[in-house]
Amino acid sequence: MFLSRRLVPLAWANLVANIGIVVTGGAVRLTGSGLGCPTWPKCTEESYTTHGALGVHGVIEFGNRLLTYVLLAIAVAFVVAAWQRGGRVRTLGLVVLAGIPAQAVVGGITVLTDLNPWIVAFHLLVSMAMVGVCVWILDELVGPARAGASAAAGRLARATFVVGWLVLWLGTVVTGSGPHSGDLDSRRTGLDPEIVSHVHGFSVWLLVLLTGALFLTARKHGARALARFAGVLLAVELAQGLLGYVQFFTDLPEILVGLHMLGAALVAAGLARVVVTTHPR
Repeated sequence: MFLSRRLVPLAWANLVANIGIVVTGGAVRLTGSGLGCPTWPKCTEESYTTHGALGVHGVIEFGNRLLTYVLLAIAVAFVVAAWQRGGRVRTLGLVVLAGIPAQAVVGGITVLTDLNPWIVAFHLLVSMAMVGVCVWILDELVGPARAGASAAAGRLARATFVVGWLVLWLGTVVTGSGPHSGDLDSRRTGLDPEIVSHVHGFSVWLLVLLTGALFLTARKHGARALARFAGVLLAVELAQGLLGYVQFFTDLPEILVGLHMLGAALVAAGLARVVVTTHPR
């Protein structure tokens, strides 16, 4: 079958598309276009599409909505390609497929609640979780052969995963407390942005320490694949930390915040990668 022979490229496309929607969603927020289409599922009360009266913000927000259909097409193609294979790959493909319309609904709720920062945070974190599922799919298809990780490495990987997700969540709280909330009139969390940023920073350093310990432990026990992926994750975390400090001390320029969101999606992918690599294959 045509699609079944392209299962791996479609799996990569799933991952790239789900990381891409995180970045484009960030662009919506950073340009103040979160309410460019002021209602949902229509763009306005009269039209499903944007129009000139909504200006560039309407174009940006409506364009991001259209990207949902790109993700949906890729996810459908992957499920069709994986159908005869069955097993975990097909199940995970169905999870990604089901997550896309669910995300569209959550996105609609964010608009209908005028960009409630806690719902916006949930919307982003679900996308991060879908990135993780896409990484799991790729491991099932093309992951390296390996023995199971040692008990110590397994515990460190799980701790890294939990703290990593705490870091991602705190990042959404920082954004929801600061100036880039998606619209000039949208509500913020009410928390002090500077204090939340410091708490986020402390959690990042804890994550770096845990990932470094995981890297060293995996090397000590000869788990080469796990050590390699932990090393890559550590490098991404350090780059993210540096970028976070630069953007903090330069008053959060939009381009740096956008790059930071891309880095967050890569961290989510890396967290999933190290956890699945602790299991034998």
